[in-house]
Amino acid sequence: MKKPYLKKIDDRGVISIWLVDGQYIRTNLDKEFTNFGHHYTCKSIPLDEFWIDREQQQSEVRFYIYRMLTEYRLMVEGKSRCVAMDAAGKAELLERKKSKLFKKLEKFRKNKKELVASVHKELLKEYSKKVNVWVVRGELVRDFYYIDFTEGGHDRVYSFIPDKEIWLDDGLYPAEREFVLLHELYERRIMSAGHCFDIRNGTLRVNKNYTEIYAKAHKAASRLEYFYRHHRSKLAKRLKIEIKKA
Repeated sequence: MKKPYLKKIDDRGVISIWLVDGQYIRTNLDKEFTNFGHHYTCKSIPLDEFWIDREQQQSEVRFYIYRMLTEYRLMVEGKSRCVAMDAAGKAELLERKKSKLFKKLEKFRKNKKELVASVHKELLKEYSKKVNVWVVRGELVRDFYYIDFTEGGHDRVYSFIPDKEIWLDDGLYPAEREFVLLHELYERRIMSAGHCFDIRNGTLRVNKNYTEIYAKAHKAASRLEYFYRHHRSKLAKRLKIEIKKA
């Protein structure tokens, strides 16, 4: 079986659903490939296929399939990518709310400290110097905070992430963790330098140019991540630099 294919999961009509090697795709085909995708979100994917990254939790696969079926159908019908993704995201969230995990932890939704404690899984002490780097339960983040959370994030992008924290999805394979961490550290540093946040009297205010600052920072961080995916031997040294500058 040729890369990036690992295993055929299912067939839905003419659509074949495949478990794929996301690390291979991000390194060789599309650096922006996330948890899943289809032809209309990633041109590397054949028209009659859905791809799901092997790093994803088995409990979430059905949500991704449900979402892609909705999104794909709407885009085939001529709806814009933005409209289709918004509608499909809402449909996926409704499915998530039916899960046992969601119902079990829903009681913590109004208690921010309890919810964050449930999301936190492991503090990576070797990387946590000026900023705390946490491995988090990605499924809970997508259930209760942001349905499109993928791979990682930090406090300069997501308001639900506590100050001076970087979150890494627990679905990430160890081999990919440092690439994503480098991306988040660098992106966070650029956004901090761009003054995307303004703190006055203990109140966090978002700079009016936030969207533009984030777009530039993400693009630069993606380029940096892509470079080190192809120069792995240099990664550790650059990571130490970013940890020191955080």
